[in-house]
Amino acid sequence: MNPMKNVPNVHMKAPMLSGLLYAGVWLAAGALLLSAMLRWGNMQESDLPSYSLIVHGCAALAGGFVSGRRSGRRGWYSGGMLGLFYAVLVLFISFMATNTGISGRTFIMLVETLLCGMLGGMVGVNTKRM
Repeated sequence: MNPMKNVPNVHMKAPMLSGLLYAGVWLAAGALLLSAMLRWGNMQESDLPSYSLIVHGCAALAGGFVSGRRSGRRGWYSGGMLGLFYAVLVLFISFMATNTGISGRTFIMLVETLLCGMLGGMVGVNTKRM
């Protein structure tokens, strides 16, 4: 008797939730890469905010791609909502963790994640097989 045949296949139906999961994985990988570059590379700590915007953009792009692919239609809307929700979630966590306020950089991150999520959603919805 093979017990692996009885394990059900897990598939997340909600496009927003699966996109946020993938965006979180990309954010974790980007944060790990940035910390490695900071520790063993020649990157300065003053360069970290600009590189973190790149990591957030890549995470929103990947999350928007997955969200658009899973939704199957209106990828720009699905990816844009994911980017907006992702940015609000990151801002909420940063406010709760370090008591940071709203500044120009937060507005830039909000717009960047919105646009990257929309772009990822548009590409993702067009890669879905019919």
